[in-house]
Amino acid sequence: MLNYNRYKRVPVVDYPEREWPNREIEKAPIWCSVDLRDGNQALIEPMVVAEKVEMFNLLVKLGFKEIEVGFPSSSQLEFDFLRQLIDRKLIPDDVTIQVLVQCREHLLKRTFEAIKGLPKAVVHIYNSTSTLQRDVVFGKTREEIKQIAVDGTRMVKEMSKDFPGKIQLEDAPVSSTGTELDYALEVCTAVQEEWQPTEDNKLIFNLPATVEMNTPNVYADQIEWMNKHFKNRETITLSVHPHNDRGTGVAATELALLAGADRVEGTLFGNGERTGNVDILNIAYNMFSQGIDPELNIENVREISEIYERCTRMHIHERHPYAGKLVFTAFSGSHQDAINKGVKAMKERKNPYWEVPYLPIDPTDIGRVYEPIVRINSQSGKGGVAYVMESCFGFKMPKGMQREFADVIQEIAERQGEVAPESIYREFEKEYLAKEGPFQLVHYEISDVGMDTRVALKFKYKGEIMEAANVGNGPIDAVKGAILSKIPVHTRILDYDEHALTQGSKSKAAAYIHMVDLESGRATYGVGVSSNITRASIRGIFSAMNRLFS
Repeated sequence: MLNYNRYKRVPVVDYPEREWPNREIEKAPIWCSVDLRDGNQALIEPMVVAEKVEMFNLLVKLGFKEIEVGFPSSSQLEFDFLRQLIDRKLIPDDVTIQVLVQCREHLLKRTFEAIKGLPKAVVHIYNSTSTLQRDVVFGKTREEIKQIAVDGTRMVKEMSKDFPGKIQLEDAPVSSTGTELDYALEVCTAVQEEWQPTEDNKLIFNLPATVEMNTPNVYADQIEWMNKHFKNRETITLSVHPHNDRGTGVAATELALLAGADRVEGTLFGNGERTGNVDILNIAYNMFSQGIDPELNIENVREISEIYERCTRMHIHERHPYAGKLVFTAFSGSHQDAINKGVKAMKERKNPYWEVPYLPIDPTDIGRVYEPIVRINSQSGKGGVAYVMESCFGFKMPKGMQREFADVIQEIAERQGEVAPESIYREFEKEYLAKEGPFQLVHYEISDVGMDTRVALKFKYKGEIMEAANVGNGPIDAVKGAILSKIPVHTRILDYDEHALTQGSKSKAAAYIHMVDLESGRATYGVGVSSNITRASIRGIFSAMNRLFS
């Protein structure tokens, strides 16, 4: 039995005046990617310089205006990478580089050496303020921990005087989720008083959920409390940096935005220490799905995924929101049927909004394709097979035929598992378009006889050539009678459907014949395809008869 008594419940915030539950996200925050720092340090094999440059270029292409490129004072590799970005002029004018550094003089000096030549930069200092880390890691009092932050701020301020560009300070009371709110505010206020920010050069206070310790609503309460208690709030950018230890990083971030956060630090696909940082793409696509401009160029998630997996050597899970290979896939028959009907209804009604069951967004909007939306396995039903045949190959099978053909595919799926669209079409072709049976059309000629139709038919029956002529109330009736005059098969046409398969002068038509054998009572469908609708119908008759009498 799990020994749950070993764990203490983390206290919630007593904050009945909270306002965030009544708000909605209305615009994108300031995004800051920490893929090259927080994300990179968590890789089994950290990126080499070439991979970092490729990742940096991707982040720029995606539209990130703030990018934390590393911890240049921590190693020569980190230092050299930043210098390469600067010396090769790879940093666009509208992109601000952010660097992380501890509040130590020699590390700060090395950091300022690294950013030399930049017109602007964010210097991100940090020290842990949580009750646990003050006790077991540092063994320092609240006053001593606060002084570390103040001293670090003072050193950045002094070094900024000799820096020809603009320095923006970011301060992070690390593990703020485990820090008493009044103390977190006390530390931030001390930093604020030392730095003296203005509306033109705001101080970034980054309140990280370094470790998720409670439900997302508690984080939102903490953020809103801080947001309302900062003095001179107009001189502050309130930033959040959530991790995902409880698997609720995205929810915590979204609630933090409701609570007043201006800025979000995170990574592509949530890469980072332990369970990872918050997934910026997940939040951005969530906004997009609600009609909000995410202010990132994320139209091609496949390209983003490919570069990310190559540079990080990390695998994106098949069920990862928006990017996973299976997230726009339905195996369930009822889901497939609903998707099929939803897409049809939207087109028929010319609905300007995307409204399809089980698909919160149009996959094509983010670089995905329709083809894999429905995947056929033993759990799929007629709706899924019908959707594949229509969306991939243009065949709009009648409802009765959907069940008939789905049974064929079901049997295959039970033997081999998933059946690809190409395999489904091959089975369709074998069952209906190229069915080898006793009947084979050779030639026909059609003419009008008053209001009726006359057909002169040549066909094979079990390899023997036969010729017959007949007059009927239309081509289908005439052909059926001509066959009956030579071969004693008594059938009746139950239903007939037709439609164009493609557009343009070379378009083809598909004809569906629902036929019953009057002696056995067995009914089936036949399909004919041709550029001529009459020929397609006649081929459909032969297809149906071959299915009935083979």
